[in-house]
Amino acid sequence: KKDIPAANFIIHEVHCSRNIQVCRYCSDAVPKDEMKSHIEAEHGQVTCKCRMKMENSLLKDHEASACPLRPAPCQYCAIPLAFSELREHELYCGARTEACGRCGRHVLVKELKEHPGLCG
Repeated sequence: KKDIPAANFIIHEVHCSRNIQVCRYCSDAVPKDEMKSHIEAEHGQVTCKCRMKMENSLLKDHEASACPLRPAPCQYCAIPLAFSELREHELYCGARTEACGRCGRHVLVKELKEHPGLCG
């Protein structure tokens, strides 16, 4: 699957046929003596903390972008929460009030960013 000099082709082909095997799952070229560990490490089934089953090689991306239990910070208080709980928390958290440092009025946290332009 890679370019090699034509002069080395026969030697390369003999080496590959003896030592390299193509993975039946991902089509990667893997040394024959490492195939079992490759399949276990990359294609073995694992269960995420959200109870979803997937190949081990997909777990990292799932945990980073798709898992409902991945940590995500609240936009108002920055507390990390499970992504699945974030919306409900932000509805509550954004509805709290804090005093404006300029005009002293109590302002909803979700409106604090726009408030300085309104309070003069």
